[in-house]
Amino acid sequence: MPELSPERGEPVIRTIAMPADTNPAGDIFGGWLMSQMDLAAGSVAARVARGRAATIAVEGMQFLKPVKVGDEVTLYAKLVKRGRSSMTIEVRAWHRPRCQEWSEQVTKGLFTFVAIDDSGRSRPLPDPVQAG
Repeated sequence: MPELSPERGEPVIRTIAMPADTNPAGDIFGGWLMSQMDLAAGSVAARVARGRAATIAVEGMQFLKPVKVGDEVTLYAKLVKRGRSSMTIEVRAWHRPRCQEWSEQVTKGLFTFVAIDDSGRSRPLPDPVQAG
């Protein structure tokens, strides 16, 4: 089970890379991994916004290692910046080869979201929830 780590962030998604997600070389498409990362960031954004939030930018995307079919992929995410209506969430993806006990980071990126209302217009973020 992934550990909660201030450096990595909170584990948000764990999935298995499947054959349908590969490119002609047999590696997992970067686009599939990026969509998983957007889902993880969106989960954090919805909690921070306490409602709808939309991706407005992705930056700093770095693919460090390939992901293979059968790898377990765990996505960690954490809020790194908070604005009036926007938030930046760092996502790191780690993989564990199917028959191994070790894992390593395979990609990372920064996802910027904006809180939106039911009409799709930006709205202010609510005050942060105090841990108690």
